[in-house]
This record gives sequence, structure tokens and C-alpha cells, in this order.
Amino acid sequence: MTQTTSAPHHEHGTAPPAARYDAVVEAAVQQGLLGEGDPVAGFIDTEGVRASVGALHDAFAATPGVLHTFAAKACSLIPVLRLLAGSGMGCEVASPGELRLALEAGFPASRIVLDSPAKTREEIRLALALGVAVNADSLAELRRIDALRNPSTTSVLGLRINPQVGGGSIGPMSTATDTSKFGVALRDPGAREAIVEAFRERPWLTRLHAHVGSQGCPLELIAAGVARSHELAEEINGTLGVRQITSLDIGGGLPVNFADETVRPTYADYVAALTAAAPGLFSGHYALVTEFGRSLLAKNGFIGARVEYTKDAGGRRIALTHAGAQTATRTVLMPDAWPLRIGAFGPDGIPKSGPVVAQDIAGPCCFAGDVVAYGRELPELAEDDVVVLYDTGAYYFSTPWAYNSLPRPAVYGFRVAGPTGAVTFATVREPQSLDSIAAESGLAHVDALIERDG
Repeated sequence: MTQTTSAPHHEHGTAPPAARYDAVVEAAVQQGLLGEGDPVAGFIDTEGVRASVGALHDAFAATPGVLHTFAAKACSLIPVLRLLAGSGMGCEVASPGELRLALEAGFPASRIVLDSPAKTREEIRLALALGVAVNADSLAELRRIDALRNPSTTSVLGLRINPQVGGGSIGPMSTATDTSKFGVALRDPGAREAIVEAFRERPWLTRLHAHVGSQGCPLELIAAGVARSHELAEEINGTLGVRQITSLDIGGGLPVNFADETVRPTYADYVAALTAAAPGLFSGHYALVTEFGRSLLAKNGFIGARVEYTKDAGGRRIALTHAGAQTATRTVLMPDAWPLRIGAFGPDGIPKSGPVVAQDIAGPCCFAGDVVAYGRELPELAEDDVVVLYDTGAYYFSTPWAYNSLPRPAVYGFRVAGPTGAVTFATVREPQSLDSIAAESGLAHVDALIERDG
């Protein structure tokens, strides 16, 4: 942990999250974590993360045999993954890189689940050798596993289905439409019979997987998809006359409320919706696996960025900041689907006040659409001020886009102590150096394409 800064006017546990984060922004500026030298950084609320994990476990407390895994893609930073592992989470991974990160973070292989629609043979071999659970995404992948599986493997093996219950309000995020690329399409002609036969032929296939949830999906849609997978598991076991399917991976995808500070829906709301749609799901007949990501971290992190310039164009004030598409890619490319709340702070990190002005909050990337908020009513921003993008603890600063060769921002975890309000930071990821950018861009092979005489 780095040095602490006291902020006695913000009391942890009594102030709302925004007030607690005001103290963090002020401390980050005072300690030089955010300013001229480092104009953009990500911040993670470690106590908030633990509280979200606790809320998830509490919601499922009455159900035995639940493995809660964190979707690594939501925040692929090893110290964050280590925090989650220490808080009782497993890990869901979807690539060789994510598997490596999960192992480095200390997740036991037995608490890791591998999902991906395009697993290579080597990826499957490694997972089976380690004892990582694997959810096959297709019948073709099952046939590949047939050839690669060693009977001594300890991996739990499952099959992902697409229950085809429809999409939510964000089409590209919807995983259970009729034509989704994920899983075996359950309602396609002959598919149900083929799934049953796949289990009949493979006694080692013991898990059924469905992931319906995503941002923009109502709870009722998610619950309907889980209910269909539960019904299918019952049908398969009944048809085979043996309890072959012993666990259900019900995925994650609980949507996040980006409109204000309120956490809604809650994990308790999610469990209530599942109970209504599939009462037998929580009977203990099946062990359950969840794969939440965004809902655990989104509200437990924010981006702070320095305002470099302001200008007026067409009667609109524009604040040019260092937080744009490279750190808030989804919001910039789909602003209506991923709106973010914005905070305005002075150069000292203290919240700005005064009359509000409609302002565009733009980023540093060299394309016109690099704007994270349009016409936002905020106290008038000026050069050297700081803006904060709230609810960005998942997917934003943890997986930056290297557009314009902009460096990856530093990321810091923080704690706000008891009655003193002291803020303590820990480095999660150093800011990327220009040397690192050059190395990643092929510096070691600078002359590789130069023709040489002789």
C-alpha cells in the first residue's frame, strides 16, 4: 500500500459511495496518482468488491453446492483476481491468456471453468491435464474432446446449450437469440434429440451449461433460459434412467444499473426470479455454478482523467480529457447502450460546484466519435480539472484499446478507513511506459522489412 491521506469529512460506512469516492479522487490528486504526469488512471474499491462478493454468497446461502466463479474478462488484472480468489470465488476463463492469469492469481484448477466457442486442441489438452472444468460449446467440440480426453482427468465436462429464449435491449450482447454463435441451439430441428444422444454416448459428460444474461437482459428472460436448461437436464436424466447430469452451470450476466448509484437488480432479486421460473433448481439435486463478472465489479471502480483543454464548437462546450475510447470503448462506440455518470472535480481533486453548463466530455483518440458523454449538465470544466467516469470497475480500464498507441493507464486499489476517512492506495498495474509501447510494436525487429544488398 502507498501512503495514506486523511479525509475526515468523508466517513466510510456512513457516506454514500459518491461521497466516499470524492475523498479518493482528492487523495489520488494529492498523492500524484492523477495529474500532469499521469493524466488518466483506474481505481478499484477493494472493500466494495468484498461486499459485492458477500452479497452474492448471501443470496445463494440456502443452496448447497454452489461454485461462484468470476468472469475473468470483466477485469483481467491479476491482483484483482487474487482479491476475488481470497474472497471465496472461483474463476471462469475464455482463452489461454485468461487461464494463465487465473492460475497466476492462485485459483485452484478445480475452481476454474473454461468456456469459449473456439477452443483449440492444445487449449483443451491443457485444461484436461490441469483438471480445469470445460464446457464444450458445440457437438463438434465434444467429438474433439472424445479424441483428447484421458479417462484419468479430474475435469468436470459439460455442454453449453442455447435455450433460444430471445435477446435483450442490446443486440450485440445477447447470447440466447435464435442465431447466437454460442452453444447448441436447443430449438433447432433435431437438436434436442442430438443433445440427449450426446449425453447417452458419453457417461463422463455430467454438466449442462447455459448463459443467457447480459447487459440489457431482464431478469425474466435470464430466468426463462435457466429454466429451460433445468428442464433439459431433468429430461436427459429421466431418459437415460440415471442421474448423469449432476451440475448446472447457469452462467452470469446480471445487468448493472448505470443510471445512478443504486444496485439493482440485486443478487437476491436474481435468485427470486430463478426460484419462480425453476423451483427445483435450488433443491440441491444439482450442484450449481455461476459466472458473474460485471455485476461484481462495475460499481466498485471508476476512471479519473485530467481535462487537458476546453473549447467551444457550434455553441457547445467540449472538454478534451484523457479518458476516451481507449478506456471506455463500449460507451464511445455505443453511447446509448452504455451511458456513464460523470463527476466534475477541480485541479485539487475537490468536487466542482457552481452553475451547470451542457458539455461534451471527449477523449484523446483521433476520431470524431471519441466522446464519452454528450451535452452533459456539469459545473463548467476548465483546463487541469479532473473528470470521473463512474461504474467502470468492469471491462473499462482493465481491458484498454491500444488505439493511437495510447499507453495503458495505471490502476490502483483503494480503501477508505473508518472514522478518519483515510484513503490508502495499492498499485494494481503500473502505467505503461513508452518503452513498452515501442517493444510491443516490434522494436526488436525494426529492420525486418528492410531489403538488404547482397
